[in-house]
Amino acid sequence: MKALHIITGLGVGGAEQQLRLLLRHLPVECDVVTLTEPGPVAAGLTADGVRVVHLDMGGNRDLAVLPRLVRLIRAGGYDLVHTHLYRACVYGRIAARLAGIRAVIATEHSLGDSQLEGRRFSPGVRALYLASERLGSATVAVSPTVAARLRHWGVPGPRIEVVPNGIDLARYRFDPALRTRTRRRLGLPEGAYVVGGVGRLTADKRFDVVVRALAQLPGDFWLLLVGGGAEENVLRRTAQRAGVADRVLFTGERPAAGCPGADLPSLLHAMDVLASPSAEEAFGLAAVEALAAGLPVLYVSCPAVEDLPPGTAVGARRVQGGAESFVDALPAVRAEGVRSRAVSAAARHYCITRSAAQLMHVYEAAVAGTSPAGPVPGRPGRPGRSTALPASRT
Repeated sequence: MKALHIITGLGVGGAEQQLRLLLRHLPVECDVVTLTEPGPVAAGLTADGVRVVHLDMGGNRDLAVLPRLVRLIRAGGYDLVHTHLYRACVYGRIAARLAGIRAVIATEHSLGDSQLEGRRFSPGVRALYLASERLGSATVAVSPTVAARLRHWGVPGPRIEVVPNGIDLARYRFDPALRTRTRRRLGLPEGAYVVGGVGRLTADKRFDVVVRALAQLPGDFWLLLVGGGAEENVLRRTAQRAGVADRVLFTGERPAAGCPGADLPSLLHAMDVLASPSAEEAFGLAAVEALAAGLPVLYVSCPAVEDLPPGTAVGARRVQGGAESFVDALPAVRAEGVRSRAVSAAARHYCITRSAAQLMHVYEAAVAGTSPAGPVPGRPGRPGRSTALPASRT
């Protein structure tokens, strides 16, 4: 099987890095097209031996990209086209159909209750999404929560498949020596209790909530924010006004996994707890990565945890969302004392090998023309349901 992945951009983001990780585990020959911004993930894919083509799309209405994309698909001899992120899904589905490809899969990475890819959606965005969705074979939701949102939008349930994001468990396994070295490198005081935040520094991630909570916590609480984005200067000013600028560390945007300088696991090891204040998540990848590193997690929204059976995500707990809820919860977590940094069962559930195997079921059914109209012989699950496999031992 030969597949083409079409994505809006390849900067450092959850969907982009998830694509790279998947391609390392899919037993399929894959090429990648990025409509905009090749970015560091493109360099990482190229280093992995994946062919990456940049179409240099000028904007949402740059229709000239469509015939170029059609020609590229026709020339590639692909059996399947897989699209990622809104703009790529719209243009990619149309181009794939015009090129004669009938197996067209799209993954919905970031649909919230009120926003898509961090932006408020409009009736026009929803209408175009639904119109183009009908051109595909199936839409993959990264969580049952996203599947429910798709059905609410009007995507028929039988067209939805649930394949969760995955992580490389071995990469996050706790290393106490690395923790010591990283905390020393960051200049953290001996005995500092480090609250971590991981993600794009944008308004919807609400890291200002944790900054304001820090101002009401004892002086040995520190905040380590891992990521870059438009709100970094706003957060710095918030910390300054709150009088905690000397206890907030900003790492800036981190390189993609596998690239020089990629150090997310070491930064997670340096933390004592992860705080995830975003009120609207499609999955909650940072929380799962933290659980893989053995960290306790305080979250406001995390479908990756909430969609699991009760008791699976030991160490993860939900808080209401305001600064006061973190002011109450963070000392309570600290008071529980040092805990095992073993990989959480919840993180094991999201092993990348499981996700890749589930996605291959979707690919095979789409190429065979049997998805998503009905069950595929020998395939677990039903259309619109998670095709969960037995627990991984990775």
